[in-house]
Formats: sequence, structure tokens, C-alpha cells
Amino acid sequence: MKDVVNATPLIGLSLINRLELLPALFEDIVVPRSVYEEVAGQGVSRVGATELANADWIQVEEPSESTTIEPLLLGLDIGELQVLLLARELQPDWVLVDERLGRRVARALQLPVKGTVGVLLAAFHANLLGKTEALDAVQQLRENGFRISPTVIAWFERELEQS
Repeated sequence: MKDVVNATPLIGLSLINRLELLPALFEDIVVPRSVYEEVAGQGVSRVGATELANADWIQVEEPSESTTIEPLLLGLDIGELQVLLLARELQPDWVLVDERLGRRVARALQLPVKGTVGVLLAAFHANLLGKTEALDAVQQLRENGFRISPTVIAWFERELEQS
């Protein structure tokens, strides 16, 4: 499986010491250079910087396509824009992005989207996390300032119960 990943899932999984779930779930994990620099290039004080800098499973690629539209005019940051451009080129199995607008644009481009909570659910289904561990991971994200809507929490809990 090939996945293109934005900064927020990398940061979120690093926050809860679960970054290792990505290479356990997905074969090829690609990030645009801007995302890599946003997370790993900001110095060791940034959450996930050290983990990502030491991750030999990350592939850093640049999208060959560019846009003449300023990302901020679209409401996206440069990392989100490059994730979407790269995903259009690579046609990955998943685009990992948490931000609402980025997800909406990805869906409009007919790209398959999964967020950090979706990664935790995939880890549960792959028996990498137990139900309690998965619930605890979402709670840890929330305790660390990750905004997760009540709708997503309810969906996640239903999905865990149905399995």
C-alpha cells in the first residue's frame, strides 16, 4: 500500500508514541518535502521531529506538478497543497490528512482519505492495537490538544464495537 501523508497525522501519532503504526500498516509512506521540513526540519523541539528524522521508512518526494494559485487563497497550507498534488500523481491507496478543508479537497479530487483516527482504527483491525489501546490513543490525542469532533469519536467507538 502506498500512502501520502500530511503533517498532522505524523505529529499526532508522534504525540502518542504510535508513529510506528504507519510502517506497520503501510508499505510505502510518502511525504512531500514541505511536510517533512514542517515536521522534521523545525528542530528537535517540534513534536515528531526526531522520530521523523530518524524514520528510514519515509520517502520524501516532490510533486512534479505545481500550481500557480497561492495555497492560502485556497485555504490550504503549502504542505496540504503538496500532499494533494503528490497524491494526484501517485494515486495512493490513502491520503492521510486530518484538516477538514484538506479532506474535502481530497474527496473532490476523488482521492481516498483517512485521518489519524482512521489510522488507529486500521491498526485495531490489523490487531496492532486492542480496543482499550485504540480508545486510549484517541483520548491521548484529545488530551494533547488534538481536535476530534464528537461525530468522529462516536463513529470510532461504533466501529470498534462492531468488530
